[in-house]
Amino acid sequence: MSQIRYARSAEHHIAYQVVGDGPIDLVYVPSWISQIEHYWEEPAVARFFRRLASFSRLIMFDRRGTGLSDPIPQPATLEEQMDDVVAVMDAAGSSIAAVFAQLEGGAMAALFAATHPERTGALVLYEAMARMTWAPDYDWAPRREHREARAADVSRWGDGSGLLSLAPSAAANPRLAAWFARLERLAASPGTAARQLSMTAQVDVRAVLGSIQAPTLVLHRTDDRAIDIRHSRYLADHISGARYVELPGNEALPFGPDSDVLLDEIEEFLTGARPAPELERVLATVMFSDIIDSTSTASRLGDQRWRELLEELTAGVMRELERFRGRPIKTMGDGFLATFDGPARAIRCANAVAELAWRRFGVQVRSGLHTGEIELIGRDVGGMAVHIAARVLAQAAPSEVLVSGTVKDLVVGSGIEFAERGEHELRGVPGLWRLWAVGARAPERLRAPVASGDEDPQSP
Repeated sequence: MSQIRYARSAEHHIAYQVVGDGPIDLVYVPSWISQIEHYWEEPAVARFFRRLASFSRLIMFDRRGTGLSDPIPQPATLEEQMDDVVAVMDAAGSSIAAVFAQLEGGAMAALFAATHPERTGALVLYEAMARMTWAPDYDWAPRREHREARAADVSRWGDGSGLLSLAPSAAANPRLAAWFARLERLAASPGTAARQLSMTAQVDVRAVLGSIQAPTLVLHRTDDRAIDIRHSRYLADHISGARYVELPGNEALPFGPDSDVLLDEIEEFLTGARPAPELERVLATVMFSDIIDSTSTASRLGDQRWRELLEELTAGVMRELERFRGRPIKTMGDGFLATFDGPARAIRCANAVAELAWRRFGVQVRSGLHTGEIELIGRDVGGMAVHIAARVLAQAAPSEVLVSGTVKDLVVGSGIEFAERGEHELRGVPGLWRLWAVGARAPERLRAPVASGDEDPQSP
């Protein structure tokens, strides 16, 4: 995450950051439910923004009155919000930029593109809306009384339910649901949310769509039930020369499980080229990990506390994977599978996970690692290298990071120390395999778990 800075717009301070150094500037206009620092706390969201920054100089900001920007007593007008975009671009040293907006942020972005053609290189609208409420000639939008009722009732603000309606896949992911809930709380208070919802219901920029001169890409998910697809079709029909693309899926938020399809369209539109297709086979280091004695631990803690522990531990593991550039593949009850593009990073991540599990939660996590060619099967992986890593895990002692000889040989010179664990037969894998433990076994070097992860477990 790059440094948070502040641009001055009239008497207000607008929080922004610049990520990447690509050949084009790209201003990301968020929904008003935004907090740019919190975006980077969720790996899936961070991955989305890193991908945008891979082909652009990405400029992100929190809109006036929300997130890290100055609070205000009343929601900002669209004109004031456009002034904020200009201030952020000036502060970031951007004279012209592509503008990418989603949901209700699309209306402000469309007005900006029409008003400031000299500063808008291109416009990308995802699940955007020109008008928020019903009209005789716009009869697919919610009626005003429905919008007003929603604005008046913010009793569930901060529990994430509003955002979860836009991202169905997140409903089955407690970690992501908790991230959504915190995003709401960090973005705005309930009173601010009510005022924003009330103001949003009055937005209508249909009259300016014909004035947009920038090349425009309009995108929408075909199966999205939260945002009517006719919003995007209307935008595409009324912006001259707009390219309209319907994408598979039902996620209204851009950083859902199918984000690569969306990002491919955006990258091609802005740069003229799609990224190279992902290879079906690739060399990677596979890491399998699981919790030792999970059944007895679950019985001792009880179902609720055990679920809470798994959720908290999973969140910690995801942070470590992010730190060491690991790719999470899947969780399997008390275990998880990840891949890495470097064996040394995989070893250090496995060590960090073992220490986190013991010091924070008092449970022992072991890991098995092997480097080899894997098959990419959608979001999953397969192949003999994956089977070997799973069999290596089965030989690991509690809190031990056990690796194949291939992994050991590939990290020569890294400073990582190993202890030989002898030759083993790995079920279903031909031959004998010499295995190596990373350093000393954790039970020998770690004492009783402590409450804070900041303390040294070896201290008296």
